[in-house]
Amino acid sequence: MEDLVVRDAEVVDGGGGPSYRADVVVDGGRIVAIVKEAAAAGCQRPRAMRELDAEGLVLSPGFIDMHAHSDLALLRDPEHSAKAAQGVTLEVIGQDGLSYAPVDERTLEQVRRAIAGWNGYGEDIDFGWRTVGEYLDRLDHGFEGRGIAVNAAYLIPQGTVRALVMGWEDRPATAEELGRMRELVAQGLEQGAVGLSSGLTYTPGMYADDAELTELCRVVASYGGYYCPHHRSYGAGALDAYAEMVALARAAHCPLHLAHATMNFGVNEGRADALTALLDRALDAGADLTFDTYPYTPGCTTLAALLPSWASAGGPARVLARLADPVTAERVRRELEVTGSDGCHGVPVEWETVEVSGVTDPALGAYVGRTVRELAAARGRSPWEVARRLLIEDRLGTTVLQHVGHEDNVRALMRHRAHTGGSDGILRGAKPHPRAYGTFPRYLGHYVRESGVLSLQECVARLTARPAARLRLPDRGLVREGYRADLVLFDPETVASGATFEAPRTPPTGIPYVLIDGRFVIEDGARTDVLAGRSVRRTQVPAPG
Repeated sequence: MEDLVVRDAEVVDGGGGPSYRADVVVDGGRIVAIVKEAAAAGCQRPRAMRELDAEGLVLSPGFIDMHAHSDLALLRDPEHSAKAAQGVTLEVIGQDGLSYAPVDERTLEQVRRAIAGWNGYGEDIDFGWRTVGEYLDRLDHGFEGRGIAVNAAYLIPQGTVRALVMGWEDRPATAEELGRMRELVAQGLEQGAVGLSSGLTYTPGMYADDAELTELCRVVASYGGYYCPHHRSYGAGALDAYAEMVALARAAHCPLHLAHATMNFGVNEGRADALTALLDRALDAGADLTFDTYPYTPGCTTLAALLPSWASAGGPARVLARLADPVTAERVRRELEVTGSDGCHGVPVEWETVEVSGVTDPALGAYVGRTVRELAAARGRSPWEVARRLLIEDRLGTTVLQHVGHEDNVRALMRHRAHTGGSDGILRGAKPHPRAYGTFPRYLGHYVRESGVLSLQECVARLTARPAARLRLPDRGLVREGYRADLVLFDPETVASGATFEAPRTPPTGIPYVLIDGRFVIEDGARTDVLAGRSVRRTQVPAPG
């Protein structure tokens, strides 16, 4: 007898077509039978060791978070309810060009310090790996060999690769260095990575020119992977930055997935149509192109990311030394506040939009939840003095929300034919962005049921089948016989994000069941002790020539 039958579910199968009522049978971690309209047909109903009545619930494939920052959270928190409770069954990590493999001792320490605001410093993590394959093995073994909370796919971080080969210097790579970077990218893909990410407003990845990136993307394309850039500007130069990535991917013949695609800051209000037109031209010309967005207007990053690139050259220690020097710090201030730094997307910073969301030093907790301008007024100091002091005292580990987005742009991009969903969720800090805990139910509740921006069927396709196709996963992303039983059951009338900016870790409502590999990770709305997640690896070999 099979393991499970889900009875009388309204199946939204991820393909974008009409829903249908069915019994869905699961055995051995896979969907083994789908019996449509079983009750009405009067046929022999399928039976199983467990039968779940899904009357009133939608059954869909598990959601795929195309942009996640759970690189250490998956090894730190066995429950990982931030994602499991949303119905996320697969996360794509290694984002924005900075993560923890491949590394050596020097690079690992630098990366840990540079992205402490995203993942913490990692004092509680055993960094026993150095290669991509070893990191994926660590995910597979998880907690005492049991695995991790949800599945994870990995992008090779281009900035980390550059740091490993040539440090954090702002200069072109030599031919020998570029050859070594190509080797590391190929090695990571052979070990199971699904593609390459870049953070082109973060150091050291931003120091790479297009020729260097194109060569790395050629390697990615040869393995059937994709390139996922956080491109060079989401502000004053946004359209040029998007066009640059489209042209680069075309030159490399590499599939392209644009990370957290937005049109932010005042200069881009109402300009989403210009971006969608650019994307449509590329798609009509044959580009293999997708992108992800989160369903919120504010962004989230580290405070240090706003600094100009020259101030970040050489790594975290050099940054802190520059901030401590009054003359250099004044140069930083002028570029931030007057001319607009490349770290702040070419737009002069508006301190009233920059809200402190998390600090690594608990002694600085009073800064959290207030904008830099509010903190400055309360302390009788200039905003830059407050920001500079915070950067130094928190050792660059401060995270911030940037309230610079536009709802009309969010909706326009959400409707586009190449759109997928991604949380870009940073889980650390006292007041993280609610997208880390609420992205997927917010899509279903606010933008489907309440606003009607997307139909339920189309929204589910953007969160399931379309991401699975980008990842080239042959047995995930659809409710089909033979596919993995990574499934979500939710109530379309009540599903909603509980997370708010005031209470960002509030769990969602209306998602009573989540299965990974046929095992319940959420049951009756509560997290079970099941650890069914593993690394999801690309296995394609390089093409000849």
